[in-house]
Amino acid sequence: MKSSEPAPRAYRSALREEQAEQTKERIARAARQRFIESGWAGTSVRSVAADAGVSEATVYAVYGTKAGLAASLVESGELDAGVEQVAREIEAAQGDPAGQLAAFIRFDRRLFERGGDGLRLTVEGGRNEPALAAAYEHGRARGDANRRRMFASWPSGTLRDGLALDRALDVYATVCSIQTFDIATRERGWSVDEVEQWWVETLTELLLA
Repeated sequence: MKSSEPAPRAYRSALREEQAEQTKERIARAARQRFIESGWAGTSVRSVAADAGVSEATVYAVYGTKAGLAASLVESGELDAGVEQVAREIEAAQGDPAGQLAAFIRFDRRLFERGGDGLRLTVEGGRNEPALAAAYEHGRARGDANRRRMFASWPSGTLRDGLALDRALDVYATVCSIQTFDIATRERGWSVDEVEQWWVETLTELLLA
């Protein structure tokens, strides 16, 4: 009888993918910490590799170039904010647009709270460094795409009358942003909980019928 081993092969493939993802996460977190501590110009691929416990070749294989490492400033923040958690929460709130909206707002609150240092670096450094500007734009576009999919999945009539999908995305991004977060918490003295509550109340009123 011929034997085949699809299960062992599938297991080894899944294990390799998991190990590759863990390596990428280590590099992303190490790069963010190094960029924050040493700045863009003061950070080398070698220093990131040493902090992550991998070879320079591995860093290049994962991110391509130092410019590619700029993406880690956003990606590591998203990991800390709980990408899988928000996906589960949105799925659990299926059929409840207000609940899904609140779940996405909670994710952004965690992103700004836990990964805001990296996001601020992309915003501020992006004025002079194209790689940082590109990282910010890529992260913003990814967030817009995820929100677009969520908004588009809602039944007709969920959004306020006359509110187009693109304008709804604009409203969300304007209200719920790292800049607004910093004004509220750093300049006006709001707690993070107060910011989240205001976002939920405001965006529910502005977006939903």
